[in-house]
Amino acid sequence: MPIYEYLCRQCGNRFEYLLLSSSSPAECPSCHKQDLTQLVSLCAMTSENTRDANYTAAHKKATKAHKNKQRDEHHDLHEHFQDPKTKS
Repeated sequence: MPIYEYLCRQCGNRFEYLLLSSSSPAECPSCHKQDLTQLVSLCAMTSENTRDANYTAAHKKATKAHKNKQRDEHHDLHEHFQDPKTKS
């Protein structure tokens, strides 16, 4: 399904529009005019390798955040239950 990027010549609004066979002609969502310029957009490509790499990177990031949270909670518990006489 192609998503096109447009610039409205009337109000300057920049927006994306999903074009389906059943879609009406694109119009600006701000001023509802059809005086548009279609912009050249970057295409998005994906493959199994890039998806796997992205999932792996996201998993590593989430694991690190989880470990940091556990360490901080552990540290906070030690501070909370520390003997008041030994606190400096």
